[in-house]
Amino acid sequence: MTIPMNSFLKNTLLLDAVVSGAAAVLMAAGASLLGPFLNLPTSLLFWAGIVLLPWVALLVVLSRRQSLSRMVLLDVVLVNVAWVLASIGIVAFGYVEPNLLGVAFVVAQALAVAFFAVLQYAALRQARPAMA
Repeated sequence: MTIPMNSFLKNTLLLDAVVSGAAAVLMAAGASLLGPFLNLPTSLLFWAGIVLLPWVALLVVLSRRQSLSRMVLLDVVLVNVAWVLASIGIVAFGYVEPNLLGVAFVVAQALAVAFFAVLQYAALRQARPAMA
């Protein structure tokens, strides 16, 4: 089942792409500076930034479509939820031990991603099927 692209959904996907793109550049290009400052592994920051690049491209492509599959939009929501859980999990379970600024960085980006997941889920819930 497909849903038509409306301005709310389009803007949510585009804003997610912009914020994710900014985070990707910050983490990938600034990993060597951010790592010691936040007490986070430089390689984690670098590769997290690199992983975001295809995600940004996908969000831009999806935002330009006339309609989306409900499953594709649900997948976007679930990927965002997985990012939030992984972000909080690596700190909570001690996989990394950031300083206070590092914890704030991880929590802030997780909250931003959670916000996008909520907005995208709201768009999914309010969407009506596209007419054939």
